[in-house]
Amino acid sequence: MPQVGSSHNATGDIIATTAREALENFLRERRHAKDLIEDVDAFERRMHQVFAAAEAEAMAAELARFDVDVPAVKVDGVVYRRVLRSSEEYLASSGPMRIERTLYSSREKGERTICPMELRAGVVEGRWTPQAAKQAVWVVAHMTPYEGADFFALLGGMTPSKSSLDRLPKQVSERWEGNRVELEQQLRAGEDVPKAAASVMVSLDGVMVPLKDGARSEKRAAAVAQGKMPSGPAGFGEAGCGTLTFFDAEGERLRTIRWGRMPLRKKATLKTMLVAELLTILAARPDLLLVKVADGVDDNWEFLTRDLPAGEEAVDYFHAVENLHKAIVAAFGESSPEGQAQFRKLRHLLRDDSSGVEKVIRALLHMRTKYPRRRQIANAVAYFRAHRGRMRYAELRARNLPIGSGVTEAACKTLATQRLRRSGMKWGEDGGQAVLTFRSLAQSDRFERGWRLVHASYVADVEAHNVVAFRKRAA
Repeated sequence: MPQVGSSHNATGDIIATTAREALENFLRERRHAKDLIEDVDAFERRMHQVFAAAEAEAMAAELARFDVDVPAVKVDGVVYRRVLRSSEEYLASSGPMRIERTLYSSREKGERTICPMELRAGVVEGRWTPQAAKQAVWVVAHMTPYEGADFFALLGGMTPSKSSLDRLPKQVSERWEGNRVELEQQLRAGEDVPKAAASVMVSLDGVMVPLKDGARSEKRAAAVAQGKMPSGPAGFGEAGCGTLTFFDAEGERLRTIRWGRMPLRKKATLKTMLVAELLTILAARPDLLLVKVADGVDDNWEFLTRDLPAGEEAVDYFHAVENLHKAIVAAFGESSPEGQAQFRKLRHLLRDDSSGVEKVIRALLHMRTKYPRRRQIANAVAYFRAHRGRMRYAELRARNLPIGSGVTEAACKTLATQRLRRSGMKWGEDGGQAVLTFRSLAQSDRFERGWRLVHASYVADVEAHNVVAFRKRAA
């Protein structure tokens, strides 16, 4: 950790006792060296350490300038009295720093202690510089805290512990959730719709994630008590994933905005987020054609039809094909050449023929007549009849509009499955949502703007009470 001072060696020569002096000596030594370094890897590590230590020392000096040492200060109308000066360790992206700063307390706030230096500089959660906190939150959104700790150790600079990496995203996420509606409104206000966009597709889906409070044992015991065989993902809940995707006039995908939310009945929060985002986009670009795509789940279509503006609707083509395949297998068997040929024929008719869905329904009715006791065929007939108006695939494709929700299924995989369903994982609401929130921002090219918005809540105005005002500085 950077320390300021100087000392002498046994011969009386001054040796470096600050990181800056160490850096200067290092550079001077190499500037005059005539020999090649023996170990390039070791030299590069050493050089990085020297530069990082000097950077941390310089950062500590700059943060110390934010300190306020007067008898009393006022923050948000509350007066705080000076109680002591002490040093504390902080973490910059370059490494740890120890800084002396002044602390204040207020009886109005139950003897709550504040540090003006932290408030004015925007120190995150009492320890992290803004850049260090941003890096840590991004890393934990993409890997486990254990992996994150190893990653930072490999990079050099700051080396946060696994436990601190576990806590920080939850703490920042709590701030985000506490002011989520306003933050998302500001995020949307700064959004630019791609100029080449001709249509926007909205879609939502869900993925099961393991929960700490999933009551696995209780659910299985209840099933046994009812005389049922325990089955299904007891101990899991359905996280919601939503997407808004822009396409150009040729049907090429331009950009996707993603959201992930921890399990909540009927995906209520996710749906409100999708509505707010879509309305903002259509207000800015009323020329965009809206396309709604989802699987055949009733709740999804109740939302897409009832709560969103009018637009084209399409049941995901690949879900439709999956239902068709189940019926074909029920009628012909898994490996039947006749069944495989029939499946290929009907699949292409469904996608390419303007009356394809009607032809598929007629073929399914024929199978049902021939095999009236095979439930999968009857289910497929009901499925295609219920969604026939959302299976105008040939027409949509002719207009270069999407017919599949693969983007949303990919979001379910990359947002939730790859990060939340690793071996042995179980999630609480706070930890899981922290990952999904910042992972969603990162995958939507919104992380930098989202971070600036939430970090602003860590910065506050500090006034010297009855003396002179200290204005908030941009962190």
